[in-house]
Amino acid sequence: MKMQLLPNTKLGWWSVGLILAMFVLFTLGFTLPDTLYAGVQSGKTMLEDFEARPALALTMFAGMGFGIAACITGCWGIYRKKERSWLVFVSTLLGFGLILLFIGEILFPH
Repeated sequence: MKMQLLPNTKLGWWSVGLILAMFVLFTLGFTLPDTLYAGVQSGKTMLEDFEARPALALTMFAGMGFGIAACITGCWGIYRKKERSWLVFVSTLLGFGLILLFIGEILFPH
């Protein structure tokens, strides 16, 4: 089967849409400290930061969740539905990279 740019299955479209939503949420999350939480100090732990800046934490956690979901739906579409689309492969790889980053943050916090 020939590789295409756009997805052919619903799972492929979901994977691409979820990764785009992840980028939107991350962009929003990166702008919140300068706008909404300009005078608020970050916490020393994740829990303290969540209490001090809940909108920022929820935005970033939702973005991570969307990225992980994009990887899962992309893998499902590739293996079960035989999706062959460049956008689905890219969104799956980005989601997988996010999973690796998340595991690294858990194993080696800084």
